[in-house]
Amino acid sequence: MKTYIIIPAHNEANYIGRTLQSLIDQSYPADRIVVVNDQSSDETPQIVSGFISKHPSISMISITSSEAHLPGSKVIKAFNEGLKTLDEDFDIICKFDADLIFPLNYLETIVKHFGSSQDIGMVGGFCTIPKDDTWALENLTNKDHIRGALKAYRKKCFKDIKGLQPSMGWDTADELTAQFQGWKIKTDPELLVKHLKPTGTTYNKASKYKQGEAFYKLRYGLIITLIASAKLAYLKKDLRLFLDYMAGYLRAVKQKQSSLLSEEAGEFSRKLRWKKMFQKLF
Repeated sequence: MKTYIIIPAHNEANYIGRTLQSLIDQSYPADRIVVVNDQSSDETPQIVSGFISKHPSISMISITSSEAHLPGSKVIKAFNEGLKTLDEDFDIICKFDADLIFPLNYLETIVKHFGSSQDIGMVGGFCTIPKDDTWALENLTNKDHIRGALKAYRKKCFKDIKGLQPSMGWDTADELTAQFQGWKIKTDPELLVKHLKPTGTTYNKASKYKQGEAFYKLRYGLIITLIASAKLAYLKKDLRLFLDYMAGYLRAVKQKQSSLLSEEAGEFSRKLRWKKMFQKLF
């Protein structure tokens, strides 16, 4: 299966060399890797250029977007610019972050998962972060969710969900839309990826309300948003975030922000959330 990878990168000089090397070293290498240099002011483009000179499968484009590092919108706008440079002669399209180290069998394993069933639309492993001289699971989401840092899509699934939306919550909206359309999501707990820069470390102050806005855009409703906000604040060990998330949700309600899901997909999403919560309880 032909695999294309797009890597948005903004000031990733400390990490992107290790990310690219881990992808070059794969047992099943990618056919194309596009790095989208998004207004970097460090050595990111020079490091990527060094890889390009040795590996013809790697290319780079440079774009200019907002300086603000807001979750969701900036990275997906960059991804979409990278997508424009690729043909459609692929079977799998990946959106990877620029601060990851992949195990050498990562691409080989996701290809095997896609090949195991035509119903599987998305595949991914799990992120680990440095903790006490070891690597621990970055435990911010359920085990059936693929983190936005390492998404891989079957082409038909990617087309069915109409690509990725530049908004906080995109990496949940894609899965919910895919499942609503009958696709299966496959996570592999044995595929552990090293996440060199833990989630959210570069977000600016304006981003603190974005998670609550995302819950609104995902059509969760008030009760599920209360539960999801409390859970996430607990996992991040900062209960003040609960107030930020709820403030963001209420602001989105007042502004009637546009949704990431159709009304039908939103109803499906709520039913799925309640089903999973009851399964955990009982």
